[in-house]
Amino acid sequence: MSTLPVFRWRLAPDGYATRRQLRARNLRPGGQDVAAQLERPRRRGRPPLVAYLYRVDLAKPVRPMTPARWAALAKANAARRLCPTCRTDAGYVIPPSLGMCSPCAFPEPSP
Repeated sequence: MSTLPVFRWRLAPDGYATRRQLRARNLRPGGQDVAAQLERPRRRGRPPLVAYLYRVDLAKPVRPMTPARWAALAKANAARRLCPTCRTDAGYVIPPSLGMCSPCAFPEPSP
């Protein structure tokens, strides 16, 4: 097992990028292994923040969205808007902390 090269935060050489940086360039890792890592030191003995880097020259283009993938994404987003209690479309993504729409979570008191 070989060890990864470790760079300090913001000091990675050209040719390496994080997943987000690849995505901003319309690229994806494409099955390649992590090539290096960044470490950002923190205070008070906490472990450093770590970001994994991939080689840009081995990255592949992002796969285009097909009509079936668009339909699956729309169905998943619609399911996140459906209140399980009253079975209505809330008009927004229901927060997992509540688990239901606001009217169901905080009903109006009866006079």
